Order: sequence, then C-alpha cells, then structure tokens
Amino acid sequence: MTRTLAMILAGGRVDELGILTYLRPKSTVPFGSLYRFIDFPLSNLMCSGIQRVGILSQYRSSSLVEHIGTGASWDMIGRHRGITILPPFKALHASDWYKGTADAVYQNLDFIASFLPEYVLILSGDHVYNMDYNELIRFHQDMEADVTAAFVNVPVPGSSRFGLGKIAHDDPRGGRLLDYAEKPEKPISTWASMTVYLFKYRVLLEVLEENAKQDSHEFGRDIIPALLSSYGIFGYKFQGYWAYCRTIEEYWKANMDLLGRHPRIDLSKWCLRTNLDHEAIRDRGPAILETNQHLRGVISDSRFYHGVRIEGTVERSILFPGVHVGEGAVVRDSILFFDTQIGPGAKVERTVTDIGVSIGKECIIGKRGGKIVTVGMHAQIPKGITIEEGSSVHPKTIASHFTKNYYVRDSIISP
Repeated sequence: MTRTLAMILAGGRVDELGILTYLRPKSTVPFGSLYRFIDFPLSNLMCSGIQRVGILSQYRSSSLVEHIGTGASWDMIGRHRGITILPPFKALHASDWYKGTADAVYQNLDFIASFLPEYVLILSGDHVYNMDYNELIRFHQDMEADVTAAFVNVPVPGSSRFGLGKIAHDDPRGGRLLDYAEKPEKPISTWASMTVYLFKYRVLLEVLEENAKQDSHEFGRDIIPALLSSYGIFGYKFQGYWAYCRTIEEYWKANMDLLGRHPRIDLSKWCLRTNLDHEAIRDRGPAILETNQHLRGVISDSRFYHGVRIEGTVERSILFPGVHVGEGAVVRDSILFFDTQIGPGAKVERTVTDIGVSIGKECIIGKRGGKIVTVGMHAQIPKGITIEEGSSVHPKTIASHFTKNYYVRDSIISP
C-alpha cells in the first residue's frame, strides 16, 4: 500500500446556502436524516484504507471539532492512523488566517512532512459522493503522473459554475489534462473538477512554495492552470454520483435523491459512517409513529431516524433525530434538522429547518413546487403565521420578532 496522506479542506462557508452556514462551516451541514457533508470524504478514506488525515478548519470550527471527536467513528484512531484538525495559527512571519485553499495546505507543510508521504490527497469536505480513492491512485501510477485531478461529467447548462477541464482520451479512465479554466464564461468542456487532487509529495512542495510568492492562493484558480505546461497533470473521469450542493436548491435536491423506489443515492451500498455521539444520536429513544384511536401518524417515501415522533402526515421528506410532527400537521418535500418541532395542524412544504426550530400550531410554511423556505437554528415561529415560498427566517428569531401574520414571497425575517 502506498503512503498516502489526506488533507481535507473543511473550513469554509457558502453564502448561497444562507442561514445553514451562518453558524457552521458547510462541511458540517446535516444531510440525509443522520449525516454531515464531511462524513462522505471521511468514509471514502476509511473504505480506501487511507488512515492519516489532516482537516483544515477555519470558519466557526466548533461544530466540526465536536463532530470529528477522536476520529474513532471512522476507525481512525490508533498507532498508525488518526485525524488531526488543523485550524489557522499565529505564525512567526505569516498571517494567522488561511488566505485560500493552497495557502491552507502550505501553512501545514510541516504537518505533512512529519509523515513522509509518497502522495498527498487533497479533498473538499463538502461534496456528496462515494469513491474508492485507490482507483484514482492506480490511475495516477499507471499514467506516471505528477498530479491527478478528478472530474465528473455535468450538464452543459450551469457548467460554467465549475472549474472545467479538457481531458485527452489516453485511457478509458481519463488522460492528460490539456486545458483547465476556473468558472469560465464559455464552457471549455463538461468535465467539472470535484476538488479531488492527488499530488506526488515532492511536486506538492514545489508548487506550493512557488504559489506562496503569488497574490492568489487557490488550487482551482491558480495551482492547476499553472501546472499544465511544466508537470505531468492528468484528469481522472469519475463515473459515479456527485452532488455539489452549493445552493439551497441543490442541497434540497441531493437530499431528495435519497428517496423513491430507486434512489440515485443508495446509502446501503456506500458504507457511510458518522459520529453517533454528536447531537446525542445514540442516546435517542426509538422513532414513534402514533396509531392510537385519537392520533394517526402517516409517513411515506421519507427517511427518519431515532427520536422522531410523528402524529401527523409526512410525505417525501427527510427527518433528523428528535423531530416531532404534531397532531394533524402535514410535512411534504421538506428537510427537518435535529429537534425540529412542528405544531398541531401546521402545514410545511418545501422547507428546510435548522436545529431546534419550533413551528407553531396551524402555521403555513412554503408551498408545493415553490422556492425553498429556510428557517434558521433555534428560530421560533408563533402559531398561525403564514410564510410564503423563498423566504428565510434567521437563526434565533423568536415569537416576539414576528410583527405580522402573513409574510410574502422572498421575505427575510430576522431578530
């Protein structure tokens, strides 16, 4: 087995995800009734046998630190395996804040050097996919590459949102990277960067030392284009599912890909792990679907876990532990994070609620087929409130902050 060290870029937030990343980095946004985004690369690493991992954190890292814990959830605790969280630090001559993805790795070259790796695998901590990194490494070795970047085929509409690469047809798995453009106005191809980069350790040192002299320090925008003329850089064509989840709509759609008779994401085959101590998941009681003479809970085409209590109707939705759907309430096409409370008679459609949200009796939130409504962490919506599609309720907005009963489309409600 090769000596491969993984570095996960897990510290950023995404403006387009709005309130979901106000109080946490994107890497710890909940996903799929139980998990966090960072569980995907960590589980991929575990299943690929890569057991030394550095996690580069920056923005509001407390939830990340709590979620990673000791690393035992991904079997990365022991004499020759482990996870190390690497926040920014006060250096002798350098800034104490990461100035880009490449600078984040550059500031931790001493950590990398301590393991004497043969390869360094650099990963985004906030994408949804299942990959055996050993196949990427074998391709890298077969091509005698200095650097290999993974790409996935995306539809032409919207492709300019990604870094795009032109890849030669050297091998069914991929080929030499002929050209690369970061978010070009006119697409140069439909092969989008997955932010998965495999470097020879020596090459990584060289390119980061050179980039440190520049004014911009991003792998996609600066490092990859600069390698084309002077290094052997190859594109690996990934053929599986991949979700970017940069916008609320993309995030919602990726969660919905878990549902249906033939879901696009089949987690039973993905060997996905998470930290069951985070949010006290393992200590929750069983899920309860009320079916007594007074209450009748109904749930269809949905995912839910421990601690959920359903006294109303839930259709095509994702429910995290601790969610309570009250008597006669209806939840459709929605994602309800940990400990969300839906009051009796409320109607919630195409809505994402953060942790600890309370929606009062007979509220009407969102509508079928409309833009997603987002409700921030620990917000409390009083009874009888109507909030139309596309609206956003900021974290910690409480009942007294609501000054009217009806909020039109795209409203922003804050303390």
